[in-house]
Amino acid sequence: MSNRFVLNTVSYHGNGAIEEIPGIAQREGFKKVFVASDPDLVKFGVTAKVTDLLDKAGIAYSVYSDIKPNPTIANVQNGVKAFREAGADSIIAIGGGSSMDTAKAIGIIITNPEFEDVRSLEGVAPTKNHAVKTIAVPTTAGTAAEVTINYVITDVEKERKFVCVDEHDIPEYAVVDPEMMSSMPKSLTASTGMDALTHAIEGYTTKGAWELSDMFHLEAIRLIAKSLRGAVANEKEGREGMALGQYIAGMGFSNVGLGIDHAMAHTLSAHYDTPHGVACAMFLPITMEFNRDFCGERYREIARAMGVEGVDSMSREEYTDAAIGAVRQLSEDVGIPKKNEKIREEDLDQLATDALNDACYPGNPREADKEQVIAMFRQLM
Repeated sequence: MSNRFVLNTVSYHGNGAIEEIPGIAQREGFKKVFVASDPDLVKFGVTAKVTDLLDKAGIAYSVYSDIKPNPTIANVQNGVKAFREAGADSIIAIGGGSSMDTAKAIGIIITNPEFEDVRSLEGVAPTKNHAVKTIAVPTTAGTAAEVTINYVITDVEKERKFVCVDEHDIPEYAVVDPEMMSSMPKSLTASTGMDALTHAIEGYTTKGAWELSDMFHLEAIRLIAKSLRGAVANEKEGREGMALGQYIAGMGFSNVGLGIDHAMAHTLSAHYDTPHGVACAMFLPITMEFNRDFCGERYREIARAMGVEGVDSMSREEYTDAAIGAVRQLSEDVGIPKKNEKIREEDLDQLATDALNDACYPGNPREADKEQVIAMFRQLM
């Protein structure tokens, strides 16, 4: 058995990294760039930090911002139409997971038009061609969509999210500039940061985990645990640590998968439009408790990476409790809510069904039945 690992061709990191973008575009010979960015980033001038550089370099572009926080099939299809009408030949995705996921789907469909219905991209789609060349510029420290082969689209009609996994969608270039993240409000910094922690912990405990992915995930947990509180306080060191930590987590989980937390979070977002990071964070202590007896000594290493001292002298029960407790404390410290008042008893059966059918669920280290999943959803009520 072999283990595949897919990463960006090139990535740039650090304050001022966006200054590299015009040079990339010129070396690649881009004639017309399709800038995909969400409307708030356009409105508040964050997108302009990049487009101003394109203007200065004389690089033509058009801006597409019909993107929702949980991007829909319509957002993708409208984007495909806009890309063609613009006569574009490349993409710069600026934003969080919503912008980058939309851009990935657009880029794939442009080069694989037989998937224009979007729904047929669910799961591992048999695309033949790599997506349009893309530069991904994250403005949140959480999703790591700039380095993953995954993207998530919402099917509004069916009230569900579906995960697409395709090595052809990974952006050629990732430009991870902490200064692009400095305008994030505290609540978004907290939720996206906890999403990144969920990526790292689920990636470390998923069935597909192995030595190379473990290296990334443990370092990501350490960086996030050390940096997230400071990032929420908008401290420079915290922002820089989170920018790197979330990217490292993405390097790992993109290649080995996730678990039941993300399966349930996708479902919660699809039904109630709950922000993805918030959903992941609320479920993380709950799903860690569910998986506690199925992860061997891995919770000891999670506890160590979270900054817990003395783990080597602890029993398995003690270090497992310590790992879950450290995650719960971090979540509380950064203001993640513990309950979701939108969940209704009559929805629980469908929520559990959808979670068990989510593409992330099979990676979970422990099998779950519908009643167990309903019980976990009920803990948020």
